[in-house]
Amino acid sequence: MTRDRTKRPLSLRERDRVRGSNLLKSRARSLRREMTDAERLLWRNLRSRSFEGHKFRRQVVIEPYIVDFACLDARLIIEADGGQHDEQREDDAERTERLEKMGYRVLRFWNHEILKELESVLEQIRLALNDIPSPQPLSLRERG
Repeated sequence: MTRDRTKRPLSLRERDRVRGSNLLKSRARSLRREMTDAERLLWRNLRSRSFEGHKFRRQVVIEPYIVDFACLDARLIIEADGGQHDEQREDDAERTERLEKMGYRVLRFWNHEILKELESVLEQIRLALNDIPSPQPLSLRERG
């Protein structure tokens, strides 16, 4: 049997989805080039399976979002938040809730936490990867 190899035109909805996906991918590439100091430091510790043997990726598209770091096998997302996130707490909470509904666990750290308390941040990530509840004191974010 021969198959019709002619492509049908995309519907408007499909075209918008593809265009949106391409824009997200392009933005993710740009974000990889423009990492903050905190993101760069954290990436140095997570890359190349060097952290507990887990593979992390950076600036990952998980539609409709771009997340800072993700270990897809463990379904763990790590967000490094700068000062602008202080003003968008509600948006971040909604984003976290939606990602959790997709089956991901989300850890959020302030950039200054990563820069000044890296070992504590890495320990919290390690505990999350091993599904161990954290005995750590509340993070700066949780303290308000």
